[in-house]
Amino acid sequence: MFDPETLALAESVLAAYRTRGWHLATAESCTGGLVAAALTAIAGSSDVVERSFVSYSNEAKIEMLAVPSDTIAAHGAVSAETTAAMARGAVRRAPADVAVAITGIAGPGGGNPQKPVGLVYLGVARRDGACRVERRVFPGDRSEIRQAALVEALQMLKDEARTA
Repeated sequence: MFDPETLALAESVLAAYRTRGWHLATAESCTGGLVAAALTAIAGSSDVVERSFVSYSNEAKIEMLAVPSDTIAAHGAVSAETTAAMARGAVRRAPADVAVAITGIAGPGGGNPQKPVGLVYLGVARRDGACRVERRVFPGDRSEIRQAALVEALQMLKDEARTA
């Protein structure tokens, strides 16, 4: 299901979080649970992965992650603001030290000049309140965009353990 490089990256995330004694959560929209699936494809991941929220709809983001409806109304579901709220909501709703959030436009439709297909926001929030969001535009078809977002999310999780 996952290529060897992605699995190796997921293993390195799990190892880094084990070393710190951290638990993590995911809040995924356009990736539909791929980050959680990559992490949990590895035996023993349950000592690090606490839970995953697949919040594909706006209603799910509001109900599951407490994303303010005003944030979505003002900035859209695909925005830095919504991504930060998703990541912070996942940390609040799960007994996790760190959460990663992803929302984007994987295509093939749904894009526009301001928010093109391939636009993805990724965010990482920590229990201590720190939060960072990155904006990326990935090339390719739906599958390639989702794969690129998965790899970037895993890398952000790994970097968070290294820099905290």
